[in-house]
Amino acid sequence: MTRLIAFDLDGTLTQHKSQLDEKNRAVLDRLRAHGYTLLMVGAGQCRRIYDQMGQYSIDIIGNYGLQMCRYNTAVGDLETVYDLTLPCDRESVKERIIALRHEFGYTEYSGEFVEFHPSGAVTFPILGTTAKLSDKLAFDPDRSKRRRVYSRVVDAFPEYTVFVGGSSSFDMAPKPYDKYYALNKYCSEHGFFHDEVIFAGDDYGIGGNDESVYKSDFGFICVDDYTRLENYLKDLL
Repeated sequence: MTRLIAFDLDGTLTQHKSQLDEKNRAVLDRLRAHGYTLLMVGAGQCRRIYDQMGQYSIDIIGNYGLQMCRYNTAVGDLETVYDLTLPCDRESVKERIIALRHEFGYTEYSGEFVEFHPSGAVTFPILGTTAKLSDKLAFDPDRSKRRRVYSRVVDAFPEYTVFVGGSSSFDMAPKPYDKYYALNKYCSEHGFFHDEVIFAGDDYGIGGNDESVYKSDFGFICVDDYTRLENYLKDLL
């Protein structure tokens, strides 16, 4: 019997970088009313996820498990359980990204050519950190450009888990951190067996940040259109 339902955010509950709408917020309310425990498992910071969800009352795992926040009902806000910072050899990362840019022909960019995060995660922004949103969205809408070179990026960064991130980037989390690792850790700490858990996500293809859960023994619901979330979850509702 399912006890825990875990969610991705962008593309699953919302449009990318858009607010949670009332329709899908109501779906979460209905699931909770049925007695399920709800959890967010995200690639971004917990606070960003929380604000994008309109400060919905839910526990959130952020940064692929490098960060965890619990919703405190007494104060009506998130409280940090842990927020890890791992070491990063920035000079080595820079050298490898420069080499890949020359190999792929991505030598023109706007802003910085690499983005370092406090957690130790890294973003390889192909168009640069200050590229126009319109250019990012037009660059690789079906992810085919990045998937053609994905294996090369993986080979160049063996100490990271590499994801085809956003609209024009590669995201890299220090191993062993990914959504499977994060969800498995949460289950171990809170007494959930894997066969009691279902994960709902949209990014389950090659290099997707939900792929690690999709390929695991957790139950998985493929959400290919966030506007039809209720239909995908009908058996649970």
